[in-house]
Amino acid sequence: MRNKILCFGFFFMFLAYLIYVPIPENIEEPWKVRIVDAGMKISSLVAILLENMGLMKFEEFLVILARVQDTRPVSDENITVIDTDFGDIPVRLYLPKRKSQRQRPGIIFIHGGAYALGSFKMLPYDSMNRRTANKLDAVVIALDYRLAPQHPFPAALEDCIFVIKFFLQDKVLEKYGVDPTRICISGDSSGGSLAATANQLLQDDPEYKNKIKAQTLLYPKVQTLDTLTPSYREYEHGPFLSRKVAIRLACLYLTEDKQLPKTVMRNAHVPQESRHLFKFVNWSDFLPEKYKKNRVYTEPIIGKLTESHPGLMDSKISPLLVNDSQLQKLPLTYVLTCEHDILRDDGLIYVTRLRNVGVPITHDHIEDGIHGAILFATEPLYLQVGLRLIDKYIIWLKENL
Repeated sequence: MRNKILCFGFFFMFLAYLIYVPIPENIEEPWKVRIVDAGMKISSLVAILLENMGLMKFEEFLVILARVQDTRPVSDENITVIDTDFGDIPVRLYLPKRKSQRQRPGIIFIHGGAYALGSFKMLPYDSMNRRTANKLDAVVIALDYRLAPQHPFPAALEDCIFVIKFFLQDKVLEKYGVDPTRICISGDSSGGSLAATANQLLQDDPEYKNKIKAQTLLYPKVQTLDTLTPSYREYEHGPFLSRKVAIRLACLYLTEDKQLPKTVMRNAHVPQESRHLFKFVNWSDFLPEKYKKNRVYTEPIIGKLTESHPGLMDSKISPLLVNDSQLQKLPLTYVLTCEHDILRDDGLIYVTRLRNVGVPITHDHIEDGIHGAILFATEPLYLQVGLRLIDKYIIWLKENL
């Protein structure tokens, strides 16, 4: 009996430790952020224990948790919601019901989840896309690309490109009453990476290069070369998204080899022949001074992983790796970054590079924002920073699309 009491005591002490980890002072609703952060840490711990026990893989447990939030395509008085497919790829359509005197804008949304998790069915994404369609009187298309590790690189990107091209067909745009001159590709986190890459590839395709008016990237992941930027170091343990979990999940897009995330954690994964790519992600050249915080840039350790994992250095995974002439072709752009986020500097570097080459860009930086904020803008938490972030995204689209 005494041993059981001790075990319960240690468990609750550990739980208290997770919940009361230090939270940045400027965070709004810190108790909610503590719940979010503790929930992710506990989920990751349980996933590790289950994997060590041989019951399921780390990512499989997180997939189960994500699926708990899945919703059905429920229409309301303003929006008709339909689940269908473009080719073999599942999509959810949000179609405004009210009559319109002109063709509507079209928005293609690509969800995040480190290429291994997530779905357009999740309540937060469904809620945001429904709100976007209603507020903008727009047709919104959300897609479910194939997930890693069952479907490694470049499966997710191929699915995104297919859906975009399918939607851009004249007969499809006409069917849904979409204005072909008002198309936007959007995404959050790894979905932001897929959106950014899709835009780059479409601009290089003569048939599609002028068919996208805008792109919106919410706290995007746009490079894999350097995982020790100031934001990766400062927010290594969160809140919410830790460096270790992010790297572990993202590496599944390339391989299930457990050696790769260990090597990336050491920032020792870039091969000698790819050293020239550092110039595209060198944060000492592109970060505003306030985010450097007196840190001194150190070039990542040269590794030898090219032959086994060529995708590591592919611009189709790291859209920051394209040269300036390719960036110049990009459409009107909106980038949103969050201060308390390991991916903060990814977005900031991309903003600087786009501005340097003259791409028309709007950048919103959320000083009290955390990664994944839009995932907590619905019940039960209704995180205010998530709601504010969604409002900024919708306002920009309304003014520019």
